[in-house]
Amino acid sequence: MSSRGSPAIMNTFRRYHQAVDYLEGLSNLPQEKNYMRDRANPTLYLKRMRYFLALLGNPDRKFKFIHITGTAGKGTVTTMVHEILHASGKKVGSFTSPFVTTSIEKIRVGEKYISPDELADIVEYLKPYVDAAYAQGQYGRPSYFELFLAIAFVYFKRQKCEWVVLEAGLGGRYDATNVIEKPVITAITNIDYDHTEVLGKTLKQIARDKAGIIKKGAEFLTAEQRPALRAVFQKMCTEKKVPVFLVPRQKSYQEYNHRLAAAIAERVGILEKYIEKGIGHTRLQCRFEIMQKNPLVVLDGAHNRAKIASTIENLKQLDFQKLFLIVGIADSKDKVSMLKQIAPYADHLLFTRFQIKDRKCAHPKELLALSKRYAKKGAKVNIFLDPQQALACALRQAGAKDLILTVGSFFLAGELRKNWIPEEIILRKRALR
Repeated sequence: MSSRGSPAIMNTFRRYHQAVDYLEGLSNLPQEKNYMRDRANPTLYLKRMRYFLALLGNPDRKFKFIHITGTAGKGTVTTMVHEILHASGKKVGSFTSPFVTTSIEKIRVGEKYISPDELADIVEYLKPYVDAAYAQGQYGRPSYFELFLAIAFVYFKRQKCEWVVLEAGLGGRYDATNVIEKPVITAITNIDYDHTEVLGKTLKQIARDKAGIIKKGAEFLTAEQRPALRAVFQKMCTEKKVPVFLVPRQKSYQEYNHRLAAAIAERVGILEKYIEKGIGHTRLQCRFEIMQKNPLVVLDGAHNRAKIASTIENLKQLDFQKLFLIVGIADSKDKVSMLKQIAPYADHLLFTRFQIKDRKCAHPKELLALSKRYAKKGAKVNIFLDPQQALACALRQAGAKDLILTVGSFFLAGELRKNWIPEEIILRKRALR
């Protein structure tokens, strides 16, 4: 998942790239249990994470945690809450996933991502403990995600953070982030179909898994509106004697995210002026991110039907003539639902793939075939196995008043984003831009 630049960049950030290579390279070792595939005894994953953190001296202790999950919007809400707490003067760290361009984007304190050298230092510190867990631990080596979470905890402890905002990686109950014991706030943005092979085939099953982050002693908030799913959360909260705050109905996905983030901040005593400042300062990569104008280019990592619905809401706010839609989707995603929603808006469909080695991408030929029943009459279609060629084609053909939009994958959006903001810029500035 790491990216590379010129030899000069490699020399400047050699230790960082070596650290990332080490983390990613661990995947070539057999792992006793894999969170995405082995669900017979899912409590093992939390035990493995807790065991590894114990080896490190429990760096996750003594923070005030805000824990956020959901099908869509959890990264947005995590970032908003981080910005609000920072605006109010709190020392806050946050952990999000996945990264867009480079690995440091997962870990942030205040206004800055973790520095490349600091990440490399922490990886060196962790290596003997990884060896010990692999050689002696009954649960096997930590996963890539678990190691990055451990890096974040160590960094937050070194930075003396008071607050930590955690975005769950996948689901809730057995996600590695759920190793935390005493959050102040837990929150669920919404529920929809995603990762059904892991979380369950029905919305209620998915809701029960995500509700696993609810813990006694914490307040719970949700923006989910459907009574049957709210009932799942309410049942869990009643059992654990947890107070519940339900975000009232809003007009758009964006408003739900804003209101949930504001409500979380209100519950921990943040003043309205800091809430407004934090939300106003929030910027997110590849969440309908405008990269240029004339033609307008927007990168969006929407990769499930709830996120696509939000993308369409944003799309309707723009004034453009033709839509050039660049699409690349992971093979495990609900491709039909996504294409059914977005394909009718496109004047030109450009099907491609992302180039991450360890993630299986849907074949562009399959996406083209699936889109035929939903595409606008007369829409042009192309296939490019190189996403850069898909972008180049769209830029050549689009007029000054047209829109080029990417959807389907954060990996695709992240690869194309480097055309405007290279990895070196992010590593040097340790900031969004």
